[in-house]
Amino acid sequence: MDSSDFLEFVSTRSSIRSYRDEPPDEQALAYILSCASTAPSMGNLESWDVVVVSDPERRAALAEAALDQPHIREAPVVLAVSANYVRAMSRYGDRGILYALCDASIACTYMMLAAHALGLASCWTGAFDDEDVRTVLELPPHIRPVCLLAIGPGEQTSGMTPRLPIEEHVHVEAW
Repeated sequence: MDSSDFLEFVSTRSSIRSYRDEPPDEQALAYILSCASTAPSMGNLESWDVVVVSDPERRAALAEAALDQPHIREAPVVLAVSANYVRAMSRYGDRGILYALCDASIACTYMMLAAHALGLASCWTGAFDDEDVRTVLELPPHIRPVCLLAIGPGEQTSGMTPRLPIEEHVHVEAW
């Protein structure tokens, strides 16, 4: 793949919020999770964890925790990606909190792109009540939910949403 192919690949991924009730097969899910394990991480600590949620009742509870967003209920699989503070803080102290959040975000990005490579739709969801998600997933205290990644065959496709010009983000040498 050359660089223009990669840009086209990432430009064709978009957030889809309507899914068919067809779960990805176990091989596809294993591929997506394996891709996450290749993601870079701070100090190579991989300070992230994921809960794979396919049970309809638990997805419904997650949807409620996610401010009643229906795509969390409708997607056949939701990957709940969390930051593992203890893993990162064991080496980096308080700064490890930031590193664990970064690690979880990078891992989720890899899973989202892996799903796209398999032709599956996804939607990164960050709007939710942390404590409600924690309760639904029975997370230990040192684990913070970062995002819910809905995955499955999409009912529709969507083009890339408009983006700010790159000049709005890039500063050379200093701000």
